[in-house]
Amino acid sequence: MPSLAPHIPAVPGSGIRRIYETAAELDDVVSLGVGEPDVPIAPHIRDAAIAAWERDETDYNPNGGLLDLRRAIVGKLAERNAMRVDTEQVWVTIGATQALYLALQLTLAPGDEVLVPDPGYTTFTMGARMLGAVPVPYSLTPERGFLPSIEEIEAGITPQTRVLIVNSPSNPLGRVFPEQTLRELLALARRHDLWILSDEVYEAFTWSGPHVSIAALAAETGDEHRVLSAFSFSKTYAMTGIRVGYLVTPPGLSATLRTLQEATISCVAPPAQRAAIAAIAGDQQHVADAAAHYRRNLDAATGALDARGIRYLAPGGAFYLWVDVSYASDGDVAGWAERFLLRDRVAVAPGSAFGRSGEGWIRLCLAATEADLLTGIERLPAPGGSPREETT
Repeated sequence: MPSLAPHIPAVPGSGIRRIYETAAELDDVVSLGVGEPDVPIAPHIRDAAIAAWERDETDYNPNGGLLDLRRAIVGKLAERNAMRVDTEQVWVTIGATQALYLALQLTLAPGDEVLVPDPGYTTFTMGARMLGAVPVPYSLTPERGFLPSIEEIEAGITPQTRVLIVNSPSNPLGRVFPEQTLRELLALARRHDLWILSDEVYEAFTWSGPHVSIAALAAETGDEHRVLSAFSFSKTYAMTGIRVGYLVTPPGLSATLRTLQEATISCVAPPAQRAAIAAIAGDQQHVADAAAHYRRNLDAATGALDARGIRYLAPGGAFYLWVDVSYASDGDVAGWAERFLLRDRVAVAPGSAFGRSGEGWIRLCLAATEADLLTGIERLPAPGGSPREETT
């Protein structure tokens, strides 16, 4: 049998999916592991997709996406993100996962290095490894309030470093980077002539202040040529299975992007894009309602954790809670999470799935019923009476 490409064995598996697939084989599981909105899709979004199917809108469309959708995204970026772009800078993708991978394809060659947050979303590392590139983690730790250290990142830069990935609001932490932190990261990228890849999937859900797009800051300093921004409809509009996202690029890359899209996906399905147009252009009350639901769950969950003396990071956005179970996990939170699932029928994402700095922590998804969330927290082992240390 021929051998696989030599870099393929280095692509890590997903520790989140392992828990998810195990949970799918069990009964009566409280599911707090996967980042899946629990609210229904808005009727006007669903109806737009149905109408596209019914009128047989099933042909090829431009590699970058339907012009109507790209124009709608341009308007949304100007209104909500303070980003001024044209349609040729917007590329519709199969979810933000493909947007992120497309950005890495544009910027990384085998052997290049990419700076990734740790803890950070798993596909940052997976995508880099699939291209034969080297992910270099930068730590986000309680001692620094889960914010990056510019000095640490700078110390890890080598002649092979090409890309700095920034994720705010963060998955898994829910940390929202202050504007000053974003400006410092932008200045770092300028000093070392790096690309910035900004993952803004959770932009619609922030609790500690408005979302800030790093590309908007880059336009102020003349750095817009170095920023690639990935967005998604999945979390904002409860469209995870419809698979629509988009990548916003600097100007002048349209010919290159057209070729990459044709070689990988050709185009996104038109009915999915019609749903996305309805999502952006339609009434946003269902997004506000979802945000209020997640915020109520956050308040309920943190109250329950406080009552039990369990330490957590108070999130500034997204719909996750980062919870410290190091008192119980004995240095192997992945193994502990699997045992917790099998014994107590609660699925949580082990922190180590997001990087070495996640050891001893778990991610709880707030996109659930309040009853399920409180049940899951109640089943967590007690911290042995040790005092709760607040992490802010």
